[in-house]
Amino acid sequence: MTTTEQIKALRSEPWREELRRKMKNKERSEISRVHMPELNPEYRSHNYEEVNLGLNAEQAMTEAQRCLDCPVPTCITGCPVEINIPTFIKNIERGNFFEAAKTLKATSALPAVCGRVCPQEKQCESQCIHLKMGKEAVAIGHLERFAADYERESGKISVPEIATSNGMKIAVVGSGPAGLSFAGDMAKSGYEVTVFEALHEIGGVLKYGIPEFRLPNEIVDVEIDILKKMGVKFISNCIVGKTISYEDLHEQNFKGIFIASGAGLPNFMNIPGENLAGVLSSNEYLTRVNLMSAEKEESDTPVFHGKKVAVIGGGNTAMDSVRTARRLGAEKAMIVYRRSEEEMPARVEEVKHAKEEGIIFLTLHNPTEYIGDEKGRVTQMKLQKMELGEPDASGRRKPVAIEGAIEIVDVDMVIVSIGVSPNPLIPSTFRGLDISRWGTIIVNQDTMQSALPDVYAGGDIVRGGATVILAMGDGRKAAAAMNKALSSL
Repeated sequence: MTTTEQIKALRSEPWREELRRKMKNKERSEISRVHMPELNPEYRSHNYEEVNLGLNAEQAMTEAQRCLDCPVPTCITGCPVEINIPTFIKNIERGNFFEAAKTLKATSALPAVCGRVCPQEKQCESQCIHLKMGKEAVAIGHLERFAADYERESGKISVPEIATSNGMKIAVVGSGPAGLSFAGDMAKSGYEVTVFEALHEIGGVLKYGIPEFRLPNEIVDVEIDILKKMGVKFISNCIVGKTISYEDLHEQNFKGIFIASGAGLPNFMNIPGENLAGVLSSNEYLTRVNLMSAEKEESDTPVFHGKKVAVIGGGNTAMDSVRTARRLGAEKAMIVYRRSEEEMPARVEEVKHAKEEGIIFLTLHNPTEYIGDEKGRVTQMKLQKMELGEPDASGRRKPVAIEGAIEIVDVDMVIVSIGVSPNPLIPSTFRGLDISRWGTIIVNQDTMQSALPDVYAGGDIVRGGATVILAMGDGRKAAAAMNKALSSL
């Protein structure tokens, strides 16, 4: 259903008029936003329990009453996967939680995930009419999480309807959010979908990149299990481009390929001392802890438990890394960021949680060198103090070094979290793809189709680094375009 069709459908349900009669918009707008309960910071900073506790039914129904059921719901267009937001919220308001979950799953393969990690404040919630009235937006993300969690915890998990099989085989490279979203939509349309994952765990960045205190693995596994019940097949420990080639996929009669291999190649600053022991990327650190139990001494690849840990960067991955270090015993865990806090790309909620857990923020500081001891282990970092100049191409004010303002800080571990680049394996082995100077696959932005007619791509392999929900939006767009192309054959 297109966004226009969704908006027209909003007016057709008779129960909506009943809800309007029960409460006028003036009354709705006077209800304060419900704030989600959280674990105590001192307690949670020493374990991996989920920080946010979710809303109960009463809180969710109260928050749902705040939705004004706008004639033109811009929250839908603010959502990259175009969830029918007013309908799922109004179902919560009238206590029909299962119908709310069903509405979510009509367009989103990962509602319980998105309700936890999507930056709703920059997307659907940023379009909420309440903001224009000087009030807080409806807590769309909290309500999405509630509906998905309610269904899961009830044990009555519904599986979306799928069309009769058309016998066409589709391959997906990567089991992260873009791949899973694409797989779900293609399965609904009757295709035989196989997802190839390079790692031993299915879920991509949802498993290796996001700690369980923010997104429990159990949540991801349940969402993946629904896809399995829809007929999606998963093959792990299979590196497309190495274990299996583009030509092999053709020989196995795959009619379309969606590349969602992400961007797992870490960026470094190329400053002196980056090769010292104790300096590593956030990708390596989080993957080892999240997937390989590296925090345990008995692990085959144990990670060092730093006591004075610096994380370089200001995004969500940096926050995940520094909060993980805190949980692994860091007495002094620091964020080092060259701009001010206002320019940080991390979610406001993540910054808030980090501060509550005792994380130190060294903003307007930039590392220029790491210093080691005679054994080659990092012991200090040299920081250049910065000030903000004129805005750069990103619209953020450019950090400028303050001449002579240098600070030396003791560290025993440094985690670099300044972005990622695509792994060059797929671009180099799928001959005929157009590749940008950043190593990303160039696609038609309307269809996500690459220069190879049967190959589509989305997520970080195209964007170079983005949010879960934007990757999912790419997956849905690619699925719609591929389905249209294959249906015309």
